[in-house]
Amino acid sequence: MQEPLPLTPPTTEPITQQATDGEGAGAATTSPVASPEDVPSSGSPIGAILGPVSRQVQAVNRQVQAVERALGRHAVTRVLAAIPRTTGFALRTAFDRGAPVAGLPVTRITPRLLGGVALDEAIVTAAMRPDRFPRRADYERVSAELAEARALFRSRGWLDDPRSYHRAPPSVGWREVRHVRRWASGLGYESITLPSAFAPRPEEPGAERWSAFEANRTAGAWVLRHDDHRPRPWLVCLHGFGMGPAYMGFTAFHAAHLHRTLGLNLIGPTLPLHGDRKGGAFSGDHLLTWDLMNSVHGLTQAVWDIRRLIGWVRDQEPAPTAVGVFGVSLGGYTASLLAAIEPGLDLVLAGIPVSDFPALFEAQSPAVIRARSLEHGILGDPAAEVHRVIAPLAMPSLVARDGRAIFAGMGDRLAPPQQAHNLWRHWDEPRLRWYPGNHVGYVWSAKVGAFIDEVLADRGFVVARGEEPAAPEHRAAS
Repeated sequence: MQEPLPLTPPTTEPITQQATDGEGAGAATTSPVASPEDVPSSGSPIGAILGPVSRQVQAVNRQVQAVERALGRHAVTRVLAAIPRTTGFALRTAFDRGAPVAGLPVTRITPRLLGGVALDEAIVTAAMRPDRFPRRADYERVSAELAEARALFRSRGWLDDPRSYHRAPPSVGWREVRHVRRWASGLGYESITLPSAFAPRPEEPGAERWSAFEANRTAGAWVLRHDDHRPRPWLVCLHGFGMGPAYMGFTAFHAAHLHRTLGLNLIGPTLPLHGDRKGGAFSGDHLLTWDLMNSVHGLTQAVWDIRRLIGWVRDQEPAPTAVGVFGVSLGGYTASLLAAIEPGLDLVLAGIPVSDFPALFEAQSPAVIRARSLEHGILGDPAAEVHRVIAPLAMPSLVARDGRAIFAGMGDRLAPPQQAHNLWRHWDEPRLRWYPGNHVGYVWSAKVGAFIDEVLADRGFVVARGEEPAAPEHRAAS
């Protein structure tokens, strides 16, 4: 994703044109057209000449901006912005002469890397649909919600102790779970559903809006487990944004390898508003949106649902020898958050993780929206403070340091490398593997595959044929 654009105005103040019902098509455009104050009065001979010319120039400028806004409404033309964005990445990377940073590798520009970067940038620009941008009235509404949440969270002590914001979910009763046998990508699996039983506190801003997503009230997961009744480790696999169906998870996690080759039992929860739980046009719609309280409620519910399913896993017979969590992208964020709240996990593996959504929102927003959001007290400190209750960087991990691991892409533009690096530093610099690729490049990376296997083996998440699995050594988190 692109670097934050400067918010300071240029030396010569430009005229900025914006759409009347929102923030324009992708971004406001600026042109250094003279303002009326810069044009000599029409009462003078010079003014008589330049006045009409200036008005004609401004009229042409408005027409050009209208065309730009029209082009911004179409995904095909928006995707073309990936070209200069990729070029900018290449130039910044090639000419970066900054001092080396511990934990961040030196990126070498290759055609393959730039191809991956271009793909990520195309996804970002295609997603910048103008009809999803906030309208003018939305700024005041969202600002008011964040201000109310900020005051409530501060008064309850949740900003000082973010973990205390999360309530312990009830255990899962055996009558609650519905099992269905299904098949996808050459794997037979169980599909389980159960009531989520989650609802935001009524006094929290956005609670009524969140509770109105009816399909989201049912939690679910795919399950791959061996039927030989041997004690085995269980690995919780948390998918990325826009995913949810089992076949997507099987690809993202190389589930056949984890299940058949390494001998693990797997469970892949469906995150809120994803898959069969979606509340909009696509999987994940309404979760990471301009309504920032939705991300607070959604990620809180994600932790709640996963904790319930982990309790269900621990109640299985035979009991698991170990329980770990492996997440990618949004799932990497969720895994990191879960590891700060759920005790007793033996492993947390965060792949291509986001670690700070407010910072990501600010960096990805078009400049005009970012500026207006900062003016209204939305992005910046208000969003960061409210998000502390769901921020992995605001809470220490409960997993032992040698049970933490991260992998990330050097050309990732959806979850930029700084996000993974910040998590690595917060986690006391555990094992970290960089690969020369974009966001989803890990799927084809042999280095990442070997790294995952190594981490799992070191924590006892491998069951050799004919052998009992070794339980991981438990140590206090450090």
